[in-house]
Amino acid sequence: MTTYTPMIQQYLKIKAQHKDAFLFFRLGDFYEMFFDDAIVASRELEITLTSRDGGSEERIPMCGIPYHSAENYIKNLIGKGYKVAICEQVEDPKSAKGVVKREVVQLITPGTVMEGNMLTDKENNYLASLSAFDDGTFVVAYNDLSTGENHVTQLSGGLDAVISELFNRSVKEMVVDSKLPEQYQNELQQRLQITFSTHDNVTIQKEDEQLTQDLHQEKMIQAFARLINYIRLTQKRSLHHLKPAQIIDLNEYMTLDMFSKRNLELTETIMRKGKHGSLLWVLDQTVTAMGARMLKKWLERPLLKKVQIEDRYDLVEGLLQQFFERESLREMLKSVYDLERLSGRVSYGNVNGRDFIQLKHSLSKIPDIKNLLSTFASEKVQALSPTIDPLTDLYDLLEQSLMNDPPVSIKEGGLIKDGFDGRLDDYRDASKNGKKWIAELEQREKQETGIKSLKIGYNRVFGYYIEITRANLHLLPEGKYERKQTLTNAERYVTPELKEKEALILEAEEKSVELEYELFIQLREKVKAYIPKLQYLADQISHLDVLQGFATVSEVNDYHRPALNEGRKIRIEKGRHPVIEKVMQQVEFVPNDVHFDDKTDMLLITGPNMSGKSTYMRQLALTAIMAQIGCYVPCDKADIPVFDQIFTRIGAADDLVSGQSTFMVEMLEAKHAITNATENSLILLDEIGRGTSTYDGMALAQAIMEYIHDNVRAKTLFSTHYHELTTLDNTLDRLRNVHVRAEEYNGNVVFLHQIHDGAADESYGIHVAKLAKLPQQLIERATDILADFEQKDTPAKGKVTDDQQQLSFFVGESSEKKQKKDFKKLDTELLRDLQSLNIMEMTPLEAMNVLYRLQKKAKQD
Repeated sequence: MTTYTPMIQQYLKIKAQHKDAFLFFRLGDFYEMFFDDAIVASRELEITLTSRDGGSEERIPMCGIPYHSAENYIKNLIGKGYKVAICEQVEDPKSAKGVVKREVVQLITPGTVMEGNMLTDKENNYLASLSAFDDGTFVVAYNDLSTGENHVTQLSGGLDAVISELFNRSVKEMVVDSKLPEQYQNELQQRLQITFSTHDNVTIQKEDEQLTQDLHQEKMIQAFARLINYIRLTQKRSLHHLKPAQIIDLNEYMTLDMFSKRNLELTETIMRKGKHGSLLWVLDQTVTAMGARMLKKWLERPLLKKVQIEDRYDLVEGLLQQFFERESLREMLKSVYDLERLSGRVSYGNVNGRDFIQLKHSLSKIPDIKNLLSTFASEKVQALSPTIDPLTDLYDLLEQSLMNDPPVSIKEGGLIKDGFDGRLDDYRDASKNGKKWIAELEQREKQETGIKSLKIGYNRVFGYYIEITRANLHLLPEGKYERKQTLTNAERYVTPELKEKEALILEAEEKSVELEYELFIQLREKVKAYIPKLQYLADQISHLDVLQGFATVSEVNDYHRPALNEGRKIRIEKGRHPVIEKVMQQVEFVPNDVHFDDKTDMLLITGPNMSGKSTYMRQLALTAIMAQIGCYVPCDKADIPVFDQIFTRIGAADDLVSGQSTFMVEMLEAKHAITNATENSLILLDEIGRGTSTYDGMALAQAIMEYIHDNVRAKTLFSTHYHELTTLDNTLDRLRNVHVRAEEYNGNVVFLHQIHDGAADESYGIHVAKLAKLPQQLIERATDILADFEQKDTPAKGKVTDDQQQLSFFVGESSEKKQKKDFKKLDTELLRDLQSLNIMEMTPLEAMNVLYRLQKKAKQD
């Protein structure tokens, strides 16, 4: 340190306190970065890397950005998962003795951004904290700093349950205990791919006690304290907009694990990771940012209480019945700005005049919305009107105080209306009259001197001046004015009288600007007192927006109100997949019925690839989710139960992040379903067992079906290419076979996408290969091989399946026979070890360890 200059020493001391963040070090009009920060930032921001002398022998790497355009650079870094510490000068350089004092005034992280251009309007920006306890429970606390929301939930299903919970939220950053086991930290980072921070203070501060008023468990208070203390540490400013923490009771919502949320593409698609093509994309007919965020939250947590769901149906029905009134409501809501985030900006202190105009404009629409709701025929819709507070006194305050088109800056005047403050009016009058006197002086001097081009101007260096061109200097009487400045083509002068007026005018303007800033700060403090009411109003408007969106999408797409039964029967008539029918608008979607009576728990679905098995399965799950968030559903008629959980194993792919193969992912998802499902759950299993050899896969598929049928008894859709499994309806009394119809016409297959009772009679695998335009030579060879196989006896019951054909084609028919012989040679003790294993109860790590031990033993034998 002693070899560096005092300024660089100061930089290094501050940087040592913020090692995991870029330090934006204020030097004049720039934020500078040095050493490694400069090297990385120059690469990430694509700015010039230079160097400077810092007192050491080697020059120090340096890069910088203008402070007035720093916001976009910060946004870029935050978007990439970095943190930025803003270090400002905190004393006047004129009065500083030595190096100007500097401090970090704010730490901006992915989970704590507040600036509008760094946030996505229709998504929450969550910061989460995780606390682990000795009894095996975890507590997760959430905060969205931009809206003030705080939530806490407790989980007891291990780290997998934590990951599924966090996967359901738009979490941008996580705060954990520095002593959290490294294994946990690594797995969380690998699976969630978000920014991690550590904080160990779990003592709630006095100023935050009111935020924990609804938390009755010490665990929850500690977990929330970790979160709020981290926010206080990083933000260093007012947080009056934070709402009391609300407990999320997971028993009140349908459980959707990360596999199901991903496989069903509820909020984003698997391939493109975007909203387009997801269920959210179809349902989002909201017209406010607040409503869009609430819809996403509802979709992530479908309800379990029938009364709450029916209440939403009633409101949707009331809004659906009156088209013109609903359209008027939509138009009014479009004029309501983001009240939640405006409240946050007021509390945070970064609100400006234009934000207040948006707030005023929004409040001006609330009385009209109240009146319109009271005109609906539905009593439930009418009942919403009296509960809405239009905050008339706040509207009046903003109307009386603010200019209609204020500037962005709050320090340059032009904010406050005339008549709002007497002192401000006096200053403005003095300034206005002074300028009028200047204009009159200019006319008088022109007449006295006869110089028509004479003018009185102003600049910040010399103040007011009289300017006369060189061509007219001979007309100016000697000694009339005092020379002030000489230009190439003119001379500038002043008079004692002009200087006197200048002092009065500038003083009035300076005091006017200062007073306007003071009045604006006072106004901000007055508005701050309304934040709880504004947040409640925002919640009401959000609910209304989501419900009108449900009514709109239901009318446009011909959705109908479902009936919720107390039993376990499912009857859907002409059900449709909401996303696929929207994407394929040029092609008519083929609807299908779904029927589970009290004697049926499982449908075994057979049929060729591309025929619609997965679509049929997904549309049932999406229909259930839509029903339980309070939306109408895509069918002619629906009578369904309330599902407590939905589990899916559809369309798995290699999980490269965690190093798991397709088959391992398949088994993990299947295990998760059968160990957590209840008889009130819905399970979708697509092509289980295809990731291994034919006999292994078929054996596993049958065992899983039998286990679910006998032990779990959840409503289950199971699709397969193993035609041998269709005979299970003889032994499993609550299983029913269905198939997807396909017809062969002139040597080509036509998929009808219709579900019928009974098992499929063919797989049409070669026809699908033909549709995929594989080489004709290959198609003909496969046809010959198929004919040859069908003439031979096979070791399995029934005829050869497509999977067996493909295995023989690529691997060789003798491989499975050889495999059987090899197994017979195994030592009997090794066989006993294998038979004693309970694979479905193992973690992946445990399975790998056991496999390693068995392999080692086999090699020794």
